[in-house]
Amino acid sequence: MLKHKDHFHGSDLEKIEEIYGIHKEDIVSFSANVNPLGVSPLLRGELAEKIDVITSYPDREYTSLRRCIATYCDTEPEHVIVGNGSTELISLFIQIEHPKKALVIGPTYSEYEREIALGGGTTLYYPLREKDNFRLDVEDFLSHLNESIDLLVVCNPNNPTSSSITRKEMRYILDACKQHDIYVMVDETYVEFADNMDEISAVPLTNYYNNIIILRGTSKFFAAPGLRLGYAITGNRDLIKAINTRKNPWTINSLAVVAGETMFADTTYIKATKELISGERSRIYDILKKHPDFKVYEPSGNFILVRILKDDLTSQDLFDLAIREKMMIRDCSTFPFLDNKYVRFCFMNPEDNDKLLACLLHAVES
Repeated sequence: MLKHKDHFHGSDLEKIEEIYGIHKEDIVSFSANVNPLGVSPLLRGELAEKIDVITSYPDREYTSLRRCIATYCDTEPEHVIVGNGSTELISLFIQIEHPKKALVIGPTYSEYEREIALGGGTTLYYPLREKDNFRLDVEDFLSHLNESIDLLVVCNPNNPTSSSITRKEMRYILDACKQHDIYVMVDETYVEFADNMDEISAVPLTNYYNNIIILRGTSKFFAAPGLRLGYAITGNRDLIKAINTRKNPWTINSLAVVAGETMFADTTYIKATKELISGERSRIYDILKKHPDFKVYEPSGNFILVRILKDDLTSQDLFDLAIREKMMIRDCSTFPFLDNKYVRFCFMNPEDNDKLLACLLHAVES
């Protein structure tokens, strides 16, 4: 199993404060991949108005919340499972499926490997290749599937590469996995940021395949990591029953229920988020792809992976330069298959993005 070095996660502002002597409130986190618009204004008012809901237990079945999620995702309420963040649902799914051998498309989020290991399983990686701009070569990938694999994990769009797999490609993958009796777990945390979300999301496939579960949350797109509201979508009723049987009751608190019912229906906020990220993604990609000291990979998510081409500059150097200007980016040297020439940062408000771009360009030109 690959060992992951210590690194700063986007939520590790306390560590940064301690090491660099910078107040965490002053740091702009380009590492957390959270919507720069913050919490929806509609949600702020709604939570304040309905604070008294905490005097009652939420509906154990979360019927209204699941209905709201189903409407938002264009699926059936019976296909929706809610949990205390997508991490709880990942953990429950791994416990139930109990894979002995899992295949993960990487480099990617390390939590999958950790949960698989906790369940006694082994993780293998299929590497996305730099020469393919970290896009999946589906034909080659399918040739690596076999009966010894119990579970395939796909992050789509992928973190940290921001590359994506289309629904058509996912069909080929699901068909092959069905032949080898492989379950597919798809993490769609960042899919709502994608311009071509309708071509990427695998939610419609849950109506036709029973070997897929899709995970999403509210931490990134809805800027609510502290809410701990996640959900899963699957058409496999046996799996839904198994998860709901194992899951503790009331893992979603009453305020999170109100928040979910409000945010999923806030079309003004959703539209504003998509427009902001789409515009800044195109602008920043166009600027950096013209620079001789950087190589960028076309992003689908709300973040971009950048390779440093200047010989005497490393990802740690760029991290240090940025944090001293109170901006936190992600040093990607801790991800499998990436080295100390890769950084990742998310798209924030235009003013903050301009400041970070100035910092990065100064670093390679000085």
